[in-house]
Order: sequence, then C-alpha cells, then structure tokens
Amino acid sequence: MTRPIAPPDPAIVARDVARALEEDLGSGDVTGALIPEARRATGVLTAKEAGVLAGRDWFDRAFAALDPNARVAWATAEGCRFEAGARLAEISGNARALLAAERTALNFLQTLSATATATAAAVAALAGLSTRVLDTRKTLPGLRHAQKYAVRVGGGVNHRIGLHDQYLVKENHIAAAGGIAAACAAARAARPDLLLEVEVESLDELDQALAAGADRIMLDDFDLDAMREAVRRTAGRAELEASGSLGLERLRAVAETGVDFVSIGGLTKHVRAVDLSLRIVAVDREDHA
Repeated sequence: MTRPIAPPDPAIVARDVARALEEDLGSGDVTGALIPEARRATGVLTAKEAGVLAGRDWFDRAFAALDPNARVAWATAEGCRFEAGARLAEISGNARALLAAERTALNFLQTLSATATATAAAVAALAGLSTRVLDTRKTLPGLRHAQKYAVRVGGGVNHRIGLHDQYLVKENHIAAAGGIAAACAAARAARPDLLLEVEVESLDELDQALAAGADRIMLDDFDLDAMREAVRRTAGRAELEASGSLGLERLRAVAETGVDFVSIGGLTKHVRAVDLSLRIVAVDREDHA
C-alpha cells in the first residue's frame, strides 16, 4: 500500500475536465447520438502495460460530468503500481455518456499515470539517500496542477507552482538585473517571505549566490566533481539543487554528491502516456426511460 496522498483540489479537477470535454464534444457527439438515449452499458478499464496509477479524480469527473449517475468501481488505488493486463476499474452508466467521456477520461488517466510512473522510477533510483526528486514548470499547457499532483503521487516533491510563489533567479534575470547580488537584494526587498533560489553556472557564481544569502542554489549542468565542490563550499548554508541532463542512469551518482534535490523536467515535459484501454463489456438493451 502506498503512503496517503492528499487529494487534488476538486475545483481544479472540475475546471480541467470541463475544458477538455468542451474541446472534444464541440456541438455534440454525433456518433454517440446513434445509440438509444436511455441505453445503459458497463465498461472495463485494463492496463496494456505496467505503470503507477494517477488521475482517478479526473477520470471519475469526466464520466460524472455527462452522467451524474455513472459509477466507477476501482480495483487499484491511486499511487499503486499495476502490471500489464491488470483490471483497473469497472464503469457503468448511460451508454452515450460513457462513450462521449471515454477519451477525455483516458487522456487524463494515461497522462497523469505516465508522470507518476516516471517520478516513481526516479525516486526508486535514489532509494536510501536523502536527496529528493523535484519537478519543474516544464508542464503541458493547462495541466500544471494536474501534472504536479501526479508527481506527488509518484513520490516526488513539487518545485514552485508558478512565477508567483517562489523566486528562481535564472541567467536572464541575472543579466537583466545587473548581477546576482543586485537580483537577490531586489528580491529580498520586494518579497522577503518567499524562498529565494538562484541558478548558477559556475563555482564563482555559487560563491556570489552564497554571499547574497540565497536560500537554495540550482547547480545548472555541473559535472560530478563540481557538484562535490559545491557541496563542500556551501557547507549547509543553502540548499543545493542539481539540474540539467539527469537521466536515470546518472541520477544516483548525482545524488551521492550530497545535493539536497534533483530537478527533472522530463517528468512532465517528456511524458509518454501509459497505454490503457476501456472496453464495453455489457449493454442493457432494456431501454427504460
């Protein structure tokens, strides 16, 4: 059994699903309209490959939005791993509604399960170490909150949600502000309550960020020796986050340098949907009004 996972904000789920259904349905499902209006059906959701389940709330909401009486009976808990061939859920309700919501529901579940699966693999690669896996803002447009929720399901930690809740002073900010010291001073003066993170590209810039009092420092594309030196120089005065080309094969070696975090844009940017299938297995032909 997985650790408890805080549920997503229902308002965000409802908003995401409404937008997706509007995109798909347009003026109406012309193929679904061929089915008798009162007909009911039952479908079974199965996995065609292994993964970690995430996105049940979005899946459920897609069907409920078109048929408030639709029922989804889950056989797999959120955050649990499943194998190829596993029966994940059974869905019953109005046949037209099930078919109209099917693709939207699957799109959410397959995409969010993919992010959770990739995150879980990265977390597993760091087993026994204190380094934590972070996501980034490299998310699919419109799915920021959903994908960051999926990262949490997979055992990762969210970086800032957007541009509003944390400072991240990157190379372009440094250039525009007149240097690391100037950028940090302006940040502290404007919003001293926010975490201040600075991206650095060299050990000299690391020293500048430490002198400016950064809370967290992102080491951008440092090699392993430079990371070790950064950890030594920092000596706990700030959190260190490794960033760059961090594939699974390199992840553990990076974490063993002593950095506090590894941030991986690919968790949400390079997502490949987990292959799931929903098939109608029973139809009630007694079309009662």
